[in-house]
Amino acid sequence: SQSNFYKGRESGLISRCGKMTNTVVIDGKGHLLGRLTSVVAKQLLQGKKIVVVRAEQIVISGSLKRNKVKYAQFIRKRMNTNPVRGPFHFRSPARIFWRTLRGMLPHKTKRGQLALGRLAAFEGIPAPYDKKKRVVVPAALKVLRLRADRKFTVLGELSKEVGWGYTDLVSRLEEQRKVKEQAYYAEKKAAVAAKCKAAAAADLSAVAPILSAFGY
Repeated sequence: SQSNFYKGRESGLISRCGKMTNTVVIDGKGHLLGRLTSVVAKQLLQGKKIVVVRAEQIVISGSLKRNKVKYAQFIRKRMNTNPVRGPFHFRSPARIFWRTLRGMLPHKTKRGQLALGRLAAFEGIPAPYDKKKRVVVPAALKVLRLRADRKFTVLGELSKEVGWGYTDLVSRLEEQRKVKEQAYYAEKKAAVAAKCKAAAAADLSAVAPILSAFGY
């Protein structure tokens, strides 16, 4: 189920970040990987708590074939005597994003470790972030930063090609989320409309003199 799929990763963020009122939720769809990670890394070092959702929709410049070749070269980099000790080659989009960003932080220092601890990345949009306001980073958007005739690779497609096996599961969970999200938005819009209607129809004649005395 969706709750079990994201359970462990959510609890880790909430325990590190405490209340999520100060957390910035970034929708990764349509952002360039390197540009987005550089902006997020800077904000993490300044103390922001950031969650990146829909990591599978992040894009990388260059064709899929080119990026597969580069990833194959990356996989060959390992410890000669005992590969279990690393380096580790992540396949999932969220972990690829996390590892890319880690290289932009001084992660071997206490300051860098704390900054990295303020980050969380997910495929799809798990609860409770499906009901949070999501933002974009204009400086990292593909439509603004990459020429229209240039080739690009969607991170989720690259991950699927190199061994990530949850593409179909995340797609299915996203379809379910979108149905719930539309129902939630319709209910929220109806509640706002009802509140506006009630405010317009309210009879304030009895308290109007008192309100006017206080400047309302």
